Amino acid sequence: MGPERPAALFDRESEWHDLASFAGSTRPGPRLGIVHGRRRQGKSTILRGLVAATHGIYHQALEEERRPALERIGALLAESGGIPGLTVGVPDWMTALHALIDQAGPERPIVIDELPYLLARSPELPSVIQQVFDDARAGAGPSFRLLLCGSAISVMSSLLTGQHALRGRAVLDLVIRPFDFRTAARFWGIEDPEVAFQVHAITGGTPGYRELFDGQVPVGRDGLRTWLTATALNPAHAMFHEAEYLLTEDPAMTDRALYQSVLAAIAGGRSTRSAVAAALGRDDSSLRHPLMLLERAAFIRRDEDLLRQKRPLLRIADPYLRFHHAVVRPDLARFEARALDQAWPRAQERLASNVFGPHFEQLAREWTQTFASVRTLGGAPGRVGFAQLNDRARRSTLEVDVLALDDTGDHPRVLAMGEAKGGTTARTMRDVSDLDHARVLLGGAADTAGARLLLFSRSGFDAEVRRAAAARTDLELIDLERLYGGD
Repeated sequence: MGPERPAALFDRESEWHDLASFAGSTRPGPRLGIVHGRRRQGKSTILRGLVAATHGIYHQALEEERRPALERIGALLAESGGIPGLTVGVPDWMTALHALIDQAGPERPIVIDELPYLLARSPELPSVIQQVFDDARAGAGPSFRLLLCGSAISVMSSLLTGQHALRGRAVLDLVIRPFDFRTAARFWGIEDPEVAFQVHAITGGTPGYRELFDGQVPVGRDGLRTWLTATALNPAHAMFHEAEYLLTEDPAMTDRALYQSVLAAIAGGRSTRSAVAAALGRDDSSLRHPLMLLERAAFIRRDEDLLRQKRPLLRIADPYLRFHHAVVRPDLARFEARALDQAWPRAQERLASNVFGPHFEQLAREWTQTFASVRTLGGAPGRVGFAQLNDRARRSTLEVDVLALDDTGDHPRVLAMGEAKGGTTARTMRDVSDLDHARVLLGGAADTAGARLLLFSRSGFDAEVRRAAAARTDLELIDLERLYGGD
């Protein structure tokens, strides 16, 4: 029987199970775990819940010099030992760590939260942990359960790599990710799929944003402007500056102007490294490192073309960054001046094409990968992504927004392919014809025998399309209601 899950903890069943298994393990010897993820994902909440359920020790690091940091450990030791208000002398991190282990014993977990703050002034700490761990593993020291947590992705992700001190010692490497779009809708308490889509397209699945928005959501499908005017488009609101704060999370991103410019270029539609470099007036190779850091921090992602290897497209992975760089930043002066009557009409087109459109495509791929049934797809997809096809007859390139492959055999087989339309117009038979045409083109590069056609639409379908879907066995229609509640 593991530690009891906090009743107030929303979702996070698998994360809690992993942490509870770590803390409740009866195996002898030391155990080390790493917990990381972007800010506002609830890392501290779930770790505090674990400590409360197991009577462990929790330490929240601060940005401070080495000596005050050690003094705070001394105060924690005194409080945990039943003598609050005093401080136990701890001259160095070796002493501090041994004292924490002595107090916690072999079963109660020790959590050090926001570890990167400590590493900035005490870079020796991982080596100290390594020595204490190796001593305990060799039987020369007591067993312990130690969890290290942090939000600086470049720092936390490097702890277990290469020649770093903790390489090969952690049994848990847990990433706390944003909620998926369905979970986010439940977390915000939104029942209308259109409102849920709008909110998710702007805030993503980051649970901490609900508190910043005071739990408020657009009132009805036409309430978006009012909601944004009071929050993300209000210069006095914390969300207005959130995009700037996000980049300060990672100490490796020192050139803020460069990273903001890269994000703006990608949000504006530049989807390759060469295109971003051209927009910035830089050499292609100079962006290799910045793009790597942005990807590691989950600010951007590389979407691989499933049919053309090594030709990824760059996308903004964080919805709020995409919203800021596509909608707010291009007209920042007007928004800062609260000139909404002038700024909003210009922003709506960018919101539709650069935010809602790409986001709807991504949700279509997520639905296909995670929520679509075997009945819908005709099988279980191994990979879901997109593909670009050469249409020689039309002298153009056609992009398939959703491509689901079954790659269990010797040759990948196309289970389903689809188009995702995030606009405000109901889809017509023209869209069905385009899908039929794309399947013919795709047949020259992959096995499309039996491939289903998926037509995703944010704004529904006209009567002719619905009649066609009822008469055909290979055409599936997925609107927002089905996206959020069906399979």
